[in-house]
Amino acid sequence: MRFAALLVDGILIGLVNLLVMTPLLGQTFRMAVDAEAGGLSENDVLAWLTTFVLSNLAIMVIGWLYFALMESSGRQGTLGKHLLGIRVTGLDGGRISFGRATGRYFGKILSGMILMVGYLMAGFTDRKQALHDMLAGTLVVRR
Repeated sequence: MRFAALLVDGILIGLVNLLVMTPLLGQTFRMAVDAEAGGLSENDVLAWLTTFVLSNLAIMVIGWLYFALMESSGRQGTLGKHLLGIRVTGLDGGRISFGRATGRYFGKILSGMILMVGYLMAGFTDRKQALHDMLAGTLVVRR
């Protein structure tokens, strides 16, 4: 259920990210055309690099805010989790804070960096906690 919820959330975030990246894609295409014509300036490259950095920063912030705000809200979960009838709680079963949700979100990076073993741990622990859940002191439970 957690994987399916993540898939739903990934599709939603992916669509938003596509909108964020559209200016970068258009700028990249224009630069390629200009480069073919021999008219690529240093300012063009600097503008593209600035757009690239800002687009990627925006994507990171959007993902963090989506997960942290939704999981710390009264809904206690993202749209994907809500659709699948699961929610994120503290170890006491209560709503988690934005700070705890932020820690959980960034803990997912570690869960993924170790060949996804951090995620797989959820299938083998008593409380079905992934590594990021253990680090943040959270549980994912059915509604």
